[in-house]
Amino acid sequence: MAAKSSLKNMLLCLSLVCLCCSALLAGTYALTLEPIKAAAQAKTNAAIAEVLPPFEGNPSLSEVQFSGASYSYYRAEGAGYAIISNTTGFGGTLSIMVGITEDGTVHNTKVLSHSETPGLGAKCETDTRFIQQFSGLDPAATRLVVSKDGGDIDAITASTITSRAYTLAVANAVEAYKVITGGKDNE
Repeated sequence: MAAKSSLKNMLLCLSLVCLCCSALLAGTYALTLEPIKAAAQAKTNAAIAEVLPPFEGNPSLSEVQFSGASYSYYRAEGAGYAIISNTTGFGGTLSIMVGITEDGTVHNTKVLSHSETPGLGAKCETDTRFIQQFSGLDPAATRLVVSKDGGDIDAITASTITSRAYTLAVANAVEAYKVITGGKDNE
């Protein structure tokens, strides 16, 4: 015999369906929370290892604020600092990690996330000619601005806005390094 269709029965059925779905969603969240955190930490550790010279131990996470922005960074004893710098590119936020050694040299850079145009601005992740300009870079001897704007960095072909954003992110990380190490007063 079929249940009588009434507002009470419909609300009861809908409530049961919502309760079951909520329980499934909560269970899935609980099961996947730790693996997601572990994967994110592994990605971060891989990026730190890529932007800094080899080091022992685990880097410590800290944060510094200057010029109205906040910068997270990892300190690896004896190797330097892996600073996360965010700027706005053509397609949205461009987030990179910049490895700066103890002596202030940019060791390497790594794109963490971006929303740049595939095939153009997205080359900031793959264009080795562009990326290699930042490896071993001495910020004191280099003007961290694209050459089109009078600087020393050659832009990615057809991606000047992304190149400017990437270069600005590196320059901001260098300034954060100066604040972290006391090379510049906190603004």
